Amino acid sequence: MEIKNKIQTIINENDVCLFMKGTPDAPQCGFSMAVSNVLKHLNVKFMGVNVLEDENLRQGIKEFSDWPTIPQLYIKKEFIGGCDIVKELFEKGELKKLLSEKGLI
Repeated sequence: MEIKNKIQTIINENDVCLFMKGTPDAPQCGFSMAVSNVLKHLNVKFMGVNVLEDENLRQGIKEFSDWPTIPQLYIKKEFIGGCDIVKELFEKGELKKLLSEKGLI
């Protein structure tokens, strides 16, 4: 329960939150790098959370979202998805539209 509360607090305190392997400046997996780069390309301020620093967090985020993979993107407390979904939304222009509607870009 403690890890779930920690995850919820991180999501509540950050408009755009990316649970990833590594950091935005030093991603440690290609999928995390791809999502981080999309957000940087859109000039979005986001919080990168390195799940490799805490095994409980790494497993906890998968259970929290009921999503088996990392990275995971949250925008204004809403789970958006992983790398493939984020890339697809970006390519269709829908991610930019969503961020704009929420006043984040």
